[in-house]
Amino acid sequence: MKPTIGLRHEDKSPWERRVPITPQDAKDLQADAGLEVIAQSSDLRVFKDEEYTQAGVGVEETLKSASTILGVKEIPLKAFEPGKTYVFFAHVIKGQPYNMPMLKKMMALGCNLIDYEKVTDDQGRRLIFFGRHAGLAGMINTLWAYGLRLDWEGTPNPFTRLQQMRHYKGLDEAIAVLEQVKEQIETEGLPEAISPLIVGVAGYGNVSRGAQQILTHLPVIEIAPQEIATVAQSDDASRHAIYKVVFKEEHMVEPISPDDEFELQDYYNHPEKYRSKFETYLPHLNILVNAIYWDTMYPRLLTKDYARRAYSSAKSPRLKVIGDISCDVEGAIEITVKSTEPGNPNFVYDPESGEAQDGHEGRGPVIMAVDILPSELPRASSIDFSRVLRAYIPAIAKADFSVPFEQLDLPPEIKRAVILHQGKLAPDYQYIEQFLS
Repeated sequence: MKPTIGLRHEDKSPWERRVPITPQDAKDLQADAGLEVIAQSSDLRVFKDEEYTQAGVGVEETLKSASTILGVKEIPLKAFEPGKTYVFFAHVIKGQPYNMPMLKKMMALGCNLIDYEKVTDDQGRRLIFFGRHAGLAGMINTLWAYGLRLDWEGTPNPFTRLQQMRHYKGLDEAIAVLEQVKEQIETEGLPEAISPLIVGVAGYGNVSRGAQQILTHLPVIEIAPQEIATVAQSDDASRHAIYKVVFKEEHMVEPISPDDEFELQDYYNHPEKYRSKFETYLPHLNILVNAIYWDTMYPRLLTKDYARRAYSSAKSPRLKVIGDISCDVEGAIEITVKSTEPGNPNFVYDPESGEAQDGHEGRGPVIMAVDILPSELPRASSIDFSRVLRAYIPAIAKADFSVPFEQLDLPPEIKRAVILHQGKLAPDYQYIEQFLS
């Protein structure tokens, strides 16, 4: 009997339209790998049921016959079945409290869990991700939000040409509008009130590269972090360009001890020896895009305390919009007090009350914090994701999960991502036990 792969319909959010495996890749897996693939019927996904059936893939209401189930986002507790293998973005490796009930349920049912986030090479680099598309959609949305905010403040600006990414048929359509924005900036210049316009991008990984790709369609001058204050205060800075600055770890933090020097691996191993110095840049930025991985052990980029101090003065700070693409709630951007969805993507953080007001109007900075940004580019992001994932599917589907973990025959990239084996935490993830109670 052929191993059967089931493709879940996504039900965490009505805005989630991505798929883990496209119809064409599912067709190839059936033809080349000796697998059977079935797709759970869905009215939401970007690839319709008919596209799967035309590819020779069965479409069913349930996935009862599948032993391995692939999804994108978290799965509701009632959907898990005993002993099955599940592959999705579980969001449990930081002990996220909102997903501990899900993990407990899987453990009670003796399930196997493979988390895309932990599929890595020997150097720890992620191999299966939506990060670049999060950056692409996130930067479009951030510039759009900036245009809305300036317009509300009474500042005419070229960014009002943009729409939210989800309203475009695809990236090419959005880029065509960006080219119009570029032409307007080059010919008319930016308003004096927002010049020089400096966009800061924190991080340099896949998410950052996607965000920076969008900026290549605008007239951009790249500057180093140490140049920000000089450019921001210069009378000679150009109104016909946007200044971009990319921040790496050495720009964001500094050793606490004056006798120490910054060393990247030391920072990763001993973050407690470092403190944030990011506040030195914030007064000079118009837009901040957060594209970094963050955990509680690391310093923040922007704190609630800084927001209270910066936005309490009569003069409005330059920083109007924060595109928090990484979207760790109260994480690197502590004033990201909630995540948002594509239907209501922005909120204004009030630094005095600490409350969030939906939209782009009000006192305080606008925060764009959509946590499923690639879903605004559902077809393109799914095609790229599926292209990488499909190579690992035969090994997962054919693996014998009944053997002890040490004997589990999987590619090392996938075995590193096994969070649960037979309902028990795998050796590398025993630390999650402390969060389960």
